[in-house]
Amino acid sequence: MRVQRISKAVAVGAALALALTACAPGGPAEPSGSAAPSASGSGTNTVEPANSGLADLGDVTTKDDTIKVTVGAPDFIGYNSLTPQTYSTYNSAITDRVLAGFSYFGTDGKIYQNKDLGSYEKVSDNPLTIKYTIAENAKWSDGTPITTADAVLAWGTQNANLKNAKKAPLFDSVSADLGDTVPKGPEGAADSKEFTVTFKNPDPDWQIQTWMTTPAHIVAKQGGLSTADLVEGIRSGDAAKITKAAEFWNTGWTTKPGQLPAADLIPSSGPYKLKSWNAGESVTLEANDAYYGTPAATKTLTFRFLADDAMVQALDNSELNAIAPQPTIDTLAQLKKLGDKVNIQQGDTMTWEHLDFNFGEKAAFKDSLELREAFAKCVPRQEIVDNLIKPLNPEAQILNAREVFPFQESYKDVVGAAYDGRFDTVDVEGAKKILEEKNAVGTKVRIGYSAPNPRRANQVAMIKSSCDAAGFEVVDAGDPKFFAPGGTQERGDYDVALFAWAGSGQITSGQNIYGTGKPQNYTKFSNKEVDAAWTRLATSMDPAVHLAETKNIEKLLWDNLFGIPVFAHPGLSASSADVKNVRHTATQSQIVWNAEQWVRAE
Repeated sequence: MRVQRISKAVAVGAALALALTACAPGGPAEPSGSAAPSASGSGTNTVEPANSGLADLGDVTTKDDTIKVTVGAPDFIGYNSLTPQTYSTYNSAITDRVLAGFSYFGTDGKIYQNKDLGSYEKVSDNPLTIKYTIAENAKWSDGTPITTADAVLAWGTQNANLKNAKKAPLFDSVSADLGDTVPKGPEGAADSKEFTVTFKNPDPDWQIQTWMTTPAHIVAKQGGLSTADLVEGIRSGDAAKITKAAEFWNTGWTTKPGQLPAADLIPSSGPYKLKSWNAGESVTLEANDAYYGTPAATKTLTFRFLADDAMVQALDNSELNAIAPQPTIDTLAQLKKLGDKVNIQQGDTMTWEHLDFNFGEKAAFKDSLELREAFAKCVPRQEIVDNLIKPLNPEAQILNAREVFPFQESYKDVVGAAYDGRFDTVDVEGAKKILEEKNAVGTKVRIGYSAPNPRRANQVAMIKSSCDAAGFEVVDAGDPKFFAPGGTQERGDYDVALFAWAGSGQITSGQNIYGTGKPQNYTKFSNKEVDAAWTRLATSMDPAVHLAETKNIEKLLWDNLFGIPVFAHPGLSASSADVKNVRHTATQSQIVWNAEQWVRAE
């Protein structure tokens, strides 16, 4: 399973994001404590083991059947989901079934090795050195062995020190730090099944670093090179030699909606392979008959692109077998009415809603902390939680941190050190006073989000009612293409963005969001103290340092008002009662994290 260490992912209502796991089905589940909390409807899932990893289903024979699922309305973008333009939980929900990696997150954020692909072990603490062993029979679906060459390509695509003629990174990757983190890259013969990586500094998230992504032999061929030449060019830093290959990696797999690249360009290393794409409607996967690990339990897996408000009806009509709607009061009530026809999965999640200020040139709040404070004073966070979240989770509370969640042990400690509660209660008069003093009454605030999204529309309406009374002019700037390549968010044509990052328990994930110039710092926020704190955290293996710097970072983000956290999402999904092994997860991989194990009961 492929897991990115880079950042948290956009999980609900936005596209661009760090997504994460490419799961391999089956294999013994490693013990790791209790599964994330869940609740079912009248039916129950057949497999719900006590641990949070993949269940051991024993010998699996692929059933000639079709299971249909939806995780949201956004269309598929492409086979390579690791560019800033294509990286989303929606896209990765599909490609993670196709492209394998060395590790994955279980339902509660614990890390497991994907034994189908291979194994890894730490062989030295000083310097931190990891040995990876690829399974001898691991191969791409076109028969090409999976080797160290593929790991070298993964390193090269994340190495910003490889520059093009314009002195910009040669590879347009959502991750850009591996060239500095692991200066030598994967060491081992290009055609071998073993390689080692040596970190320059300690890396607390080394287990989820990405060493397997896209096929090196395809990129090499499209760049007019042999695989060995591509590896040599990446290792030697010969940008001119590999420019054509990099150009293919950046854009060669991105095609017109509904048109998959030629089959020989998109081989699979996972349990499924891409079969067809109906633009705006669905992508169909079929079991990879050349898969070297535990085979997919069901032959065909179809991802439908469906808006939240249509999901329950489609499940009721058996047009879908599993759905992951944005949790709302109405949705849960509708699901409960279906009774024994469905299983309902609920529980805590590491997905959190937030309002991010735009620090770009066109933004209203760019140069004024005071105006950001005025807006924070009038945002009715408690009203939002009370009306939209508590009916789903009675224990829900305002979220006052970004790197920890209310259900985690360290939450109260972190919040107590970082935040004094100044924005917990709406203060319209205080906000109005700031606007008057700054001669800013009437300041227009365009709140952008990926529409349609009823819950976010409701949030914007509540914010408008409160903040307009303070003297702002709040504008609902919801847009179906808000997070699309070239869309409103990418252009910076908004003042506040409303969306959700989804995490999986990474320690250093937020550095890619809040660090100056980092690939997922979409708001252009920059603070030297925050950068330094992240560097200290990301280069330490000491949990005490992690906690201390998390407190420091959270305080700095509050003091400078990077944005406003709102609430942690309650988890909600549902599946047909006759489909086995559908399991809730708290992590960003969403309900499809183990879709390779789904199968219809006889």
